[in-house]
Amino acid sequence: MDQWAFQSYYGLKRTNLVVVCTQSTLERSAMSSTTFTVRVETDVKKRLEKLAKSTGRSRSFLAAEALSEYLDVNEWQVAGVRKAMGTLDRGESVPHEQVKAWANSWGGKRERPAPKRSAK
Repeated sequence: MDQWAFQSYYGLKRTNLVVVCTQSTLERSAMSSTTFTVRVETDVKKRLEKLAKSTGRSRSFLAAEALSEYLDVNEWQVAGVRKAMGTLDRGESVPHEQVKAWANSWGGKRERPAPKRSAK
């Protein structure tokens, strides 16, 4: 599939641009850096350029920082979901009604203790 066929198949517009991201080893401890290409919409590129100019940072630095933060959050979240799914697969769970009753008791005079997981 050629580039234009790929773009029309996936609904990409010709206004999308390519930004090359690199990360300086001076900015992040002794980690090595590499270069790769990412396609972004025109307005995203303009916003990145504006932020780079106003902060005195390079577009590459800002893009690398944004990617790093995104990965930190999403890797943590995916790991948490997988861990939770594992506990459900093992039958270690708390019935919804018990959790609901516990949450509804919060702030009341007779607040309930957290329900215990049941292991089957």
